[in-house]
Amino acid sequence: MKKVLMSGNEAIARGVYEAGVRFAAAYPGTPSTEIMEEFAGYEGVYAEWTPNEKVAVEVAIGAALSGAKALAVMKHVGVNVAADPIFTVSYTGIEGALVIVSADDPSMHSSQNEQDNRNYAKFAKIPMLEPSDPQEAKDFVGLAFQISSLFDTPVFFRTTTRVSHSKSVVTLSDIQTPEDKTGLTRNALKYVMVPINARTRRVEVEKRQRALREFAETFPENKMEINSTHVGIITAGMPYNYAREVFPDFSYLKLGMVYPLPERMIREFASRVKKIYVVEELDPYLEEQVKAMGIEVTGKEIFPYTNEFDPGVIRAAIESDMGGPVSPYRQELAPRLPNLCPGCPHRGLFYALKKSKAYVHGDIGCYTLSYLKPLEGLHSCICMGASIGMAHGMSKALGEKGKGKVVGVIGDSTFLHSGITGLLNMAYNNSDALIIILDNSTTAMTGMQEHPGTGYTLSGKETKKVNLKDLVSVLGIDNIRVVDPNDLKQTREAIQAELAASGPSVIISESPCVLFKRSGIKPKAPLKVDPDKCKGCRTCLDLNCPPISWKKGVTKAGSKRKGIALIDETLCNGCGLCQQVCKFDAIS
Repeated sequence: MKKVLMSGNEAIARGVYEAGVRFAAAYPGTPSTEIMEEFAGYEGVYAEWTPNEKVAVEVAIGAALSGAKALAVMKHVGVNVAADPIFTVSYTGIEGALVIVSADDPSMHSSQNEQDNRNYAKFAKIPMLEPSDPQEAKDFVGLAFQISSLFDTPVFFRTTTRVSHSKSVVTLSDIQTPEDKTGLTRNALKYVMVPINARTRRVEVEKRQRALREFAETFPENKMEINSTHVGIITAGMPYNYAREVFPDFSYLKLGMVYPLPERMIREFASRVKKIYVVEELDPYLEEQVKAMGIEVTGKEIFPYTNEFDPGVIRAAIESDMGGPVSPYRQELAPRLPNLCPGCPHRGLFYALKKSKAYVHGDIGCYTLSYLKPLEGLHSCICMGASIGMAHGMSKALGEKGKGKVVGVIGDSTFLHSGITGLLNMAYNNSDALIIILDNSTTAMTGMQEHPGTGYTLSGKETKKVNLKDLVSVLGIDNIRVVDPNDLKQTREAIQAELAASGPSVIISESPCVLFKRSGIKPKAPLKVDPDKCKGCRTCLDLNCPPISWKKGVTKAGSKRKGIALIDETLCNGCGLCQQVCKFDAIS
């Protein structure tokens, strides 16, 4: 019974391995990424990065239909991408076992929205488990595979950022020796979802729901903790820990299975306490279902709908509702804006785009940070792959008014995730927009993961590498340029030329991420500012490069300057952008 300090994501990977699972597919996305990276390190497993989450689920379904235990991993917005196969595999069921991890991100630490994926479980009629700490993360994921096998159903496994990334001591268990039950099972009535078969399977889903509701009543991870009967709290996941910390004497109904809910247990709990609070982040998911049972509870009347909770949020809400004094819990830290790394190849590209005065549709990646001042290089960002379709749509709607003014930018990994069909549509419908693919040779934002354009698999083996220029050409784009975004003159000329061209255009901005392990690029000597040549024009500050700062009050005889630029040599990697924008040769 070895004890190890683990994050929630590490614990999930360990629990999957302990459960005898040896097959997993995923697309990286914070806060889920480390699950797959950790799982891939175990002996005898097959793990792959797929181009997107839909493919990951389809791959896992295929493995599960062969009799294997299979895992698919993604962040919450990835479930949107994968929803099509998920809703239908709920009808078909599986031969082996299938667990789908949804890592939600309350407070949007690294996401474009704050959706509550517990709603997917109810919508798709798929059972969902939710752990509250790393130990439960390890244990619950094993239970999820058991439920999947027992009820012939996929199972959702929901975590949140705080569970995924917090660490605590985890007690390990024995590793199950996987049984090879794989084989070909032909059952067209069950697995071919034409309408006549789907109608039959729809009835089976409802039969399964009734069985799962009974199962939920005795599921051991739905627990009542009866203490003071004056106040009871119904909760699940990380909010349980926060509530217990500030109100240890209250009674609790802690739900490990958040769909379906154990109605009889909830009614029994309600009969044993005088007042009930439902403590849950984001949507009133539990609250609405409990109220639908005719049970009076207090929830979102006092708790916020937005952002992740902490002990202070829960204490302030309940103490205020109970009419007592509200205790201060913490002080807010000063905000610190994110920024592109020193030497990031995206910086030069977006500096050039700003000068072009085009309307730029952004996408999901590190480059989204370029919307901040002073670069201000993005004007919209919706979801992965959307920039191409949005640029096309705006260009068509504006007609002649939009010519030479509409750009869509997308990263290499994101383009392969969900941008290919958008570009095909642009070529097919003869768009006038310009698309720029930011090829930095990795999935940088989530931690340098491989993708089909890197030439390597998750396990580090060499494989086929997509040639982006050839792919773009095959999709029907004739105007294609490849530029080095660290060469501002070349980049600006290419943007101006393609904005002026007719028909759809693509620029591939090609330069490896400065943190990329295989880039082969060694940092150049750091740059410095000559204080005698610097005129204090502040042009270099427009790059928003972290090593460059401003020192006020540094003047020289006969000068009107109010200060000079400085470069921190410990941060500078010599990319040379500031040299290119300086009109006075003050940087060398």
